[in-house]
Amino acid sequence: MKNTIESLRQQFLADVKQATSTNGVEALKVKYLGKKGPVQDLMKDLRTVSPEERPQVGKNINDLKEELTARLEDLQQMFLGHEENQRIQHEKIDITLPGRRHYPGRKHIITQEMDEMLNIFMGMGFSVQYGPDIDTDYYNFEALNFPHDHPARDMQDTFYITSSALLRTHTSNIQARIMETHRPPIRIVAPGKAYRNETITARSHVFFHQIEGFYIDKHVTFADLLATLQEFLEKIFHKDIEVRFRPSYFPFVEPGMEVDIRCLNCKGQGCALCKHTGWLEVLGAGMIHPEVLKGGDIDPDEYSGFAWGIGVERLAMLKHGIRDIRLFTENDQRFLTQFPAI
Repeated sequence: MKNTIESLRQQFLADVKQATSTNGVEALKVKYLGKKGPVQDLMKDLRTVSPEERPQVGKNINDLKEELTARLEDLQQMFLGHEENQRIQHEKIDITLPGRRHYPGRKHIITQEMDEMLNIFMGMGFSVQYGPDIDTDYYNFEALNFPHDHPARDMQDTFYITSSALLRTHTSNIQARIMETHRPPIRIVAPGKAYRNETITARSHVFFHQIEGFYIDKHVTFADLLATLQEFLEKIFHKDIEVRFRPSYFPFVEPGMEVDIRCLNCKGQGCALCKHTGWLEVLGAGMIHPEVLKGGDIDPDEYSGFAWGIGVERLAMLKHGIRDIRLFTENDQRFLTQFPAI
Protein backbone atom coordinates (compact mmCIF):
# COMPACT_ATOMS: atom_id res chain seq x y z
CA MET A 1 0.00 0.00 0.00
CA LYS A 2 2.92 2.31 0.80
CA ASN A 3 4.34 1.83 -2.69
CA THR A 4 0.92 2.48 -4.23
CA ILE A 5 0.62 5.79 -2.35
CA GLU A 6 4.09 6.89 -3.42
CA SER A 7 3.47 5.86 -7.05
CA LEU A 8 0.25 7.91 -7.07
CA ARG A 9 2.11 10.88 -5.62
CA GLN A 10 4.80 10.74 -8.34
CA GLN A 11 2.14 10.43 -11.04
CA PHE A 12 0.35 13.50 -9.65
CA LEU A 13 3.59 15.54 -9.60
CA ALA A 14 4.19 14.67 -13.25
CA ASP A 15 0.64 15.70 -14.23
CA VAL A 16 0.89 18.98 -12.31
CA LYS A 17 3.79 20.06 -14.48
CA GLN A 18 1.51 19.80 -17.54
CA ALA A 19 -1.19 22.12 -16.12
CA THR A 20 -1.22 25.56 -17.77
CA SER A 21 -4.53 27.11 -16.70
CA THR A 22 -7.24 27.13 -14.08
CA ASN A 23 -9.21 24.70 -16.24
CA GLY A 24 -6.29 22.32 -16.18
CA VAL A 25 -6.05 22.56 -12.39
CA GLU A 26 -9.79 21.91 -12.08
CA ALA A 27 -9.42 18.82 -14.27
CA LEU A 28 -6.62 17.49 -12.01
CA LYS A 29 -8.77 18.11 -8.94
CA VAL A 30 -11.55 15.99 -10.42
CA LYS A 31 -9.12 13.34 -11.64
CA TYR A 32 -7.30 12.77 -8.35
CA LEU A 33 -9.64 14.01 -5.60
CA GLY A 34 -13.03 13.35 -7.16
CA LYS A 35 -15.46 10.72 -5.96
CA LYS A 36 -14.19 8.30 -8.56
CA GLY A 37 -10.52 9.32 -8.23
CA PRO A 38 -7.55 7.17 -7.04
CA VAL A 39 -7.36 8.87 -3.62
CA GLN A 40 -10.93 7.84 -2.91
CA ASP A 41 -10.10 4.34 -4.13
CA LEU A 42 -7.22 4.20 -1.59
CA MET A 43 -9.68 5.00 1.20
CA LYS A 44 -11.88 2.14 0.04
CA ASP A 45 -8.89 -0.23 -0.07
CA LEU A 46 -8.01 0.68 3.51
CA ARG A 47 -10.44 -1.98 4.72
CA THR A 48 -8.16 -4.69 3.28
CA VAL A 49 -5.18 -3.57 5.37
CA SER A 50 -4.45 -5.44 8.62
CA PRO A 51 -5.73 -3.77 11.79
CA GLU A 52 -2.17 -3.23 13.01
CA GLU A 53 -1.10 -1.28 9.90
CA ARG A 54 -4.41 0.48 9.25
CA PRO A 55 -3.77 3.63 11.40
CA GLN A 56 -0.43 4.38 9.73
CA VAL A 57 -1.70 3.66 6.23
CA GLY A 58 -4.74 5.83 6.87
CA LYS A 59 -2.48 8.66 8.00
CA ASN A 60 -0.37 8.30 4.85
CA ILE A 61 -3.46 8.50 2.64
CA ASN A 62 -4.71 11.63 4.46
CA ASP A 63 -1.26 13.22 4.16
CA LEU A 64 -1.29 12.54 0.43
CA LYS A 65 -4.77 14.02 0.09
CA GLU A 66 -3.76 17.17 1.98
CA GLU A 67 -0.59 17.54 -0.09
CA LEU A 68 -2.47 17.20 -3.37
CA THR A 69 -5.15 19.66 -2.22
CA ALA A 70 -2.59 22.26 -1.09
CA ARG A 71 -0.60 22.02 -4.33
CA LEU A 72 -3.73 22.37 -6.44
CA GLU A 73 -4.93 25.38 -4.41
CA ASP A 74 -1.58 27.15 -4.80
CA LEU A 75 -1.52 26.42 -8.50
CA GLN A 76 -5.11 27.62 -8.88
CA GLN A 77 -4.35 30.96 -7.23
CA MET A 78 -1.27 31.44 -9.40
CA PHE A 79 -3.19 30.82 -12.64
CA LEU A 80 -6.12 32.99 -11.50
CA GLY A 81 -3.82 35.95 -11.01
CA HIS A 82 -2.13 35.39 -14.33
CA GLU A 83 -5.41 35.04 -16.25
CA GLU A 84 -6.85 38.12 -14.57
CA ASN A 85 -3.84 40.17 -15.64
CA GLN A 86 -4.23 38.94 -19.20
CA ARG A 87 -7.95 39.78 -19.21
CA ILE A 88 -7.27 43.27 -17.92
CA GLN A 89 -4.75 43.82 -20.70
CA HIS A 90 -7.37 42.89 -23.32
CA GLU A 91 -10.24 44.83 -21.68
CA LYS A 92 -8.83 48.32 -21.72
CA ILE A 93 -11.53 51.02 -21.54
CA ASP A 94 -11.36 53.93 -23.93
CA ILE A 95 -12.41 56.81 -21.67
CA THR A 96 -12.73 59.10 -24.70
CA LEU A 97 -15.76 57.16 -26.00
CA PRO A 98 -19.11 58.95 -25.50
CA GLY A 99 -21.41 57.53 -22.84
CA ARG A 100 -24.64 55.76 -23.62
CA ARG A 101 -27.62 58.07 -23.78
CA HIS A 102 -30.34 57.45 -21.22
CA TYR A 103 -33.85 58.23 -22.42
CA PRO A 104 -36.39 59.46 -19.89
CA GLY A 105 -39.50 57.34 -19.43
CA ARG A 106 -42.66 58.45 -21.15
CA LYS A 107 -46.19 57.26 -21.76
CA HIS A 108 -46.79 54.96 -24.71
CA ILE A 109 -48.42 56.73 -27.67
CA ILE A 110 -51.64 54.71 -27.18
CA THR A 111 -51.80 55.74 -23.52
CA GLN A 112 -51.27 59.36 -24.54
CA GLU A 113 -54.06 59.18 -27.10
CA MET A 114 -56.45 57.50 -24.65
CA ASP A 115 -55.73 60.14 -22.01
CA GLU A 116 -56.42 62.94 -24.48
CA MET A 117 -59.68 61.34 -25.62
CA LEU A 118 -60.87 60.81 -22.05
CA ASN A 119 -60.03 64.40 -21.14
CA ILE A 120 -62.15 65.61 -24.05
CA PHE A 121 -65.13 63.50 -23.02
CA MET A 122 -64.77 64.40 -19.35
CA GLY A 123 -64.86 68.03 -20.45
CA MET A 124 -68.25 67.23 -22.02
CA GLY A 125 -69.56 65.87 -18.74
CA PHE A 126 -68.89 62.15 -19.20
CA SER A 127 -67.52 60.07 -16.32
CA VAL A 128 -65.04 57.21 -16.81
CA GLN A 129 -65.97 53.63 -15.93
CA TYR A 130 -64.08 50.37 -16.45
CA GLY A 131 -65.42 46.94 -17.33
CA PRO A 132 -63.79 43.48 -17.04
CA ASP A 133 -61.60 42.10 -19.82
CA ILE A 134 -62.98 38.60 -19.14
CA ASP A 135 -66.75 38.62 -19.16
CA THR A 136 -69.79 36.43 -19.66
CA ASP A 137 -71.57 35.81 -22.93
CA TYR A 138 -74.56 37.62 -21.47
CA TYR A 139 -72.89 41.00 -20.93
CA ASN A 140 -70.77 40.84 -24.08
CA PHE A 141 -73.53 39.70 -26.45
CA GLU A 142 -76.97 38.83 -25.15
CA ALA A 143 -77.56 42.03 -23.14
CA LEU A 144 -76.58 43.98 -26.25
CA ASN A 145 -79.30 42.38 -28.38
CA PHE A 146 -77.16 39.49 -29.68
CA PRO A 147 -79.35 36.38 -29.21
CA HIS A 148 -77.52 33.04 -29.20
CA ASP A 149 -78.53 32.31 -32.78
CA HIS A 150 -78.10 35.86 -34.06
CA PRO A 151 -76.00 36.02 -37.27
CA ALA A 152 -74.41 39.27 -36.06
CA ARG A 153 -72.26 37.17 -33.69
CA ASP A 154 -70.35 36.07 -36.77
CA MET A 155 -69.23 39.68 -37.24
CA GLN A 156 -66.81 39.24 -34.35
CA ASP A 157 -64.49 36.23 -34.00
CA THR A 158 -64.39 35.60 -30.29
CA PHE A 159 -61.83 34.10 -27.92
CA TYR A 160 -63.92 31.77 -25.72
CA ILE A 161 -62.49 30.60 -22.39
CA THR A 162 -65.49 28.40 -21.55
CA SER A 163 -68.89 28.05 -23.18
CA SER A 164 -70.10 31.10 -21.23
CA ALA A 165 -66.89 33.05 -20.50
CA LEU A 166 -64.86 34.96 -23.07
CA LEU A 167 -62.43 37.78 -23.74
CA ARG A 168 -64.62 40.77 -24.47
CA THR A 169 -64.88 41.73 -28.13
CA HIS A 170 -65.69 45.37 -27.31
CA THR A 171 -65.84 47.65 -24.28
CA SER A 172 -69.61 47.83 -24.83
CA ASN A 173 -69.85 44.98 -22.30
CA ILE A 174 -70.10 47.67 -19.62
CA GLN A 175 -73.43 49.04 -20.90
CA ALA A 176 -75.75 46.54 -19.22
CA ARG A 177 -73.70 46.59 -16.00
CA ILE A 178 -74.04 50.37 -15.71
CA MET A 179 -77.75 50.32 -16.51
CA GLU A 180 -78.32 47.69 -13.81
CA THR A 181 -76.75 49.88 -11.12
CA HIS A 182 -77.44 53.45 -12.27
CA ARG A 183 -80.57 55.42 -13.12
CA PRO A 184 -80.69 58.01 -15.91
CA PRO A 185 -79.26 60.43 -16.66
CA ILE A 186 -76.23 58.27 -17.46
CA ARG A 187 -73.24 59.71 -19.28
CA ILE A 188 -70.34 57.24 -19.39
CA VAL A 189 -67.13 56.53 -21.34
CA ALA A 190 -65.39 53.18 -20.88
CA PRO A 191 -61.79 52.73 -22.10
CA GLY A 192 -59.99 49.41 -22.31
CA LYS A 193 -58.74 46.54 -24.43
CA ALA A 194 -60.89 44.42 -26.71
CA TYR A 195 -59.94 41.04 -28.19
CA ARG A 196 -60.89 39.40 -31.47
CA ASN A 197 -59.62 36.23 -33.09
CA GLU A 198 -58.43 37.84 -36.31
CA THR A 199 -55.42 37.49 -38.57
CA ILE A 200 -52.70 39.95 -37.57
CA THR A 201 -52.01 42.33 -40.46
CA ALA A 202 -50.95 45.93 -40.94
CA ARG A 203 -54.55 47.03 -40.26
CA SER A 204 -55.85 44.49 -37.70
CA HIS A 205 -54.66 42.79 -34.53
CA VAL A 206 -55.94 40.23 -32.03
CA PHE A 207 -56.28 42.95 -29.42
CA PHE A 208 -56.81 46.68 -29.63
CA HIS A 209 -57.92 49.60 -27.46
CA GLN A 210 -61.39 51.03 -27.59
CA ILE A 211 -63.39 53.76 -25.90
CA GLU A 212 -67.09 53.00 -25.55
CA GLY A 213 -69.39 55.89 -24.76
CA PHE A 214 -73.11 56.20 -24.12
CA TYR A 215 -75.60 58.76 -22.89
CA ILE A 216 -79.11 57.97 -21.64
CA ASP A 217 -81.67 60.54 -20.56
CA LYS A 218 -85.07 61.90 -21.46
CA HIS A 219 -85.35 63.50 -24.90
CA VAL A 220 -81.89 62.43 -26.12
CA THR A 221 -81.91 62.71 -29.92
CA PHE A 222 -79.89 61.69 -32.94
CA ALA A 223 -78.89 65.35 -33.34
CA ASP A 224 -77.26 65.20 -29.88
CA LEU A 225 -75.17 62.24 -31.03
CA LEU A 226 -74.05 64.00 -34.22
CA ALA A 227 -73.09 67.15 -32.32
CA THR A 228 -71.16 65.18 -29.68
CA LEU A 229 -69.11 63.27 -32.25
CA GLN A 230 -68.45 66.37 -34.37
CA GLU A 231 -67.16 68.21 -31.28
CA PHE A 232 -64.99 65.28 -30.24
CA LEU A 233 -63.39 64.78 -33.67
CA GLU A 234 -62.49 68.45 -34.04
CA LYS A 235 -60.88 68.49 -30.60
CA ILE A 236 -58.93 65.27 -31.03
CA PHE A 237 -57.55 66.32 -34.44
CA HIS A 238 -57.05 69.92 -33.26
CA LYS A 239 -58.70 71.46 -36.33
CA ASP A 240 -61.97 71.71 -38.22
CA ILE A 241 -62.90 68.31 -39.59
CA GLU A 242 -65.33 67.53 -42.39
CA VAL A 243 -67.45 64.62 -41.18
CA ARG A 244 -69.72 62.24 -43.06
CA PHE A 245 -72.32 59.96 -41.45
CA ARG A 246 -73.38 56.75 -43.23
CA PRO A 247 -76.16 54.31 -42.24
CA SER A 248 -74.83 51.01 -40.89
CA TYR A 249 -75.94 48.03 -38.82
CA PHE A 250 -75.02 47.15 -35.24
CA PRO A 251 -77.34 44.92 -33.16
CA PHE A 252 -77.26 47.19 -30.11
CA VAL A 253 -78.20 50.46 -31.84
CA GLU A 254 -81.10 51.51 -34.06
CA PRO A 255 -80.54 53.41 -36.23
CA GLY A 256 -76.82 52.77 -36.55
CA MET A 257 -74.16 54.60 -38.51
CA GLU A 258 -70.52 54.72 -39.51
CA VAL A 259 -68.63 57.99 -39.12
CA ASP A 260 -66.11 59.07 -41.77
CA ILE A 261 -63.81 62.07 -41.90
CA ARG A 262 -62.32 63.75 -44.96
CA CYS A 263 -58.96 62.08 -45.67
CA LEU A 264 -56.21 63.89 -43.79
CA ASN A 265 -53.55 62.73 -46.23
CA CYS A 266 -55.00 63.79 -49.59
CA LYS A 267 -57.61 66.31 -48.40
CA GLY A 268 -60.31 64.32 -50.16
CA GLN A 269 -58.60 64.01 -53.54
CA GLY A 270 -58.13 60.25 -53.23
CA CYS A 271 -55.02 58.29 -52.20
CA ALA A 272 -53.90 54.83 -51.13
CA LEU A 273 -54.67 55.60 -47.46
CA CYS A 274 -58.36 56.30 -48.12
CA LYS A 275 -58.51 53.75 -50.96
CA HIS A 276 -59.11 56.64 -53.36
CA THR A 277 -62.49 57.47 -51.81
CA GLY A 278 -61.42 60.71 -50.13
CA TRP A 279 -62.88 59.50 -46.80
CA LEU A 280 -61.60 57.60 -43.76
CA GLU A 281 -63.84 55.54 -41.46
CA VAL A 282 -63.16 56.41 -37.79
CA LEU A 283 -65.95 54.98 -35.60
CA GLY A 284 -69.39 53.39 -35.33
CA ALA A 285 -72.34 54.79 -33.41
CA GLY A 286 -76.12 54.98 -33.15
CA MET A 287 -79.17 55.32 -30.93
CA ILE A 288 -79.30 52.65 -28.21
CA HIS A 289 -81.69 49.88 -29.23
CA PRO A 290 -84.95 49.78 -27.19
CA GLU A 291 -84.29 46.10 -26.35
CA VAL A 292 -80.94 47.02 -24.79
CA LEU A 293 -82.66 49.66 -22.63
CA LYS A 294 -85.30 47.12 -21.58
CA GLY A 295 -82.58 44.64 -20.66
CA GLY A 296 -81.09 47.31 -18.36
CA ASP A 297 -84.53 47.89 -16.78
CA ILE A 298 -84.88 51.33 -18.40
CA ASP A 299 -88.18 52.23 -20.04
CA PRO A 300 -87.52 53.02 -23.75
CA ASP A 301 -90.81 54.93 -23.93
CA GLU A 302 -89.53 57.38 -21.32
CA TYR A 303 -85.78 57.42 -22.02
CA SER A 304 -83.57 57.33 -25.10
CA GLY A 305 -79.83 57.31 -25.58
CA PHE A 306 -76.95 57.05 -27.97
CA ALA A 307 -73.68 55.07 -27.97
CA TRP A 308 -70.46 54.86 -29.94
CA GLY A 309 -67.25 52.86 -30.09
CA ILE A 310 -63.90 54.39 -31.04
CA GLY A 311 -60.78 52.40 -31.94
CA VAL A 312 -57.87 54.18 -30.28
CA GLU A 313 -55.20 52.69 -32.56
CA ARG A 314 -57.21 53.68 -35.63
CA LEU A 315 -57.43 57.32 -34.61
CA ALA A 316 -53.74 57.35 -33.62
CA MET A 317 -52.80 55.93 -37.01
CA LEU A 318 -54.79 58.63 -38.79
CA LYS A 319 -53.44 61.45 -36.63
CA HIS A 320 -49.79 60.49 -37.00
CA GLY A 321 -49.73 58.88 -40.46
CA ILE A 322 -48.90 55.40 -39.12
CA ARG A 323 -49.45 52.66 -41.71
CA ASP A 324 -48.97 49.49 -39.60
CA ILE A 325 -50.91 48.75 -36.38
CA ARG A 326 -48.28 46.18 -35.34
CA LEU A 327 -45.82 48.97 -34.58
CA PHE A 328 -47.78 49.83 -31.43
CA THR A 329 -46.94 46.49 -29.80
CA GLU A 330 -43.41 45.77 -31.08
CA ASN A 331 -41.68 48.00 -28.49
CA ASP A 332 -39.29 49.42 -31.10
CA GLN A 333 -37.61 52.46 -29.53
CA ARG A 334 -37.06 54.03 -32.96
CA PHE A 335 -40.84 54.14 -33.38
CA LEU A 336 -41.83 55.05 -29.82
CA THR A 337 -39.39 57.95 -29.43
CA GLN A 338 -41.01 59.75 -32.37
CA PHE A 339 -43.88 60.76 -30.09
CA PRO A 340 -42.87 63.31 -27.44
CA ALA A 341 -44.70 63.19 -24.15
CA ILE A 342 -47.72 65.46 -24.07
